Amino acid sequence: MVNETELLLDKTDLHILRLMQENARISNADLARELGMAPSGVLERVKKLEQKQVLLQYTTRINPAALGQKLLAFIFMKAADSPGCNDTAKQLAQIPEVQEVHHVAGDDCYLVKVRTYDSSTLMELMRSKFSKIPNLLSTRTTIVLETVKEQQQLVIPQI
Repeated sequence: MVNETELLLDKTDLHILRLMQENARISNADLARELGMAPSGVLERVKKLEQKQVLLQYTTRINPAALGQKLLAFIFMKAADSPGCNDTAKQLAQIPEVQEVHHVAGDDCYLVKVRTYDSSTLMELMRSKFSKIPNLLSTRTTIVLETVKEQQQLVIPQI
């Protein structure tokens, strides 16, 4: 199913997104050269993609092991929030070690991705931060042994 944002993107916009997703540091001149356009036209297109909130942020991907953050865990959480209430999600999102918070269907309410240094810092996170969230009823933690694939890139349609 195609949403409204996709309908507003033409072939050139999608090509820009593909190039920028591969390398967020690509220069405007290099984008223009790849697209066969004038740099001013490319810059205008990128600005419009930012204004439409298609391009949300420019980030740097850092190797977690370089910072000693070798433990990756996914935690399923049950909460006593009423339907439509995001209080627990907002509190979880404020914790620096929490990388992602997803409201999920099923027995659990949230799926949370966290990175810590080791199992003892994960335990400390659970004791000192998660336990202070009043609506949190239970947690089930899955520790990742090996990551085969992890990416943020989206599949950009070819037109």
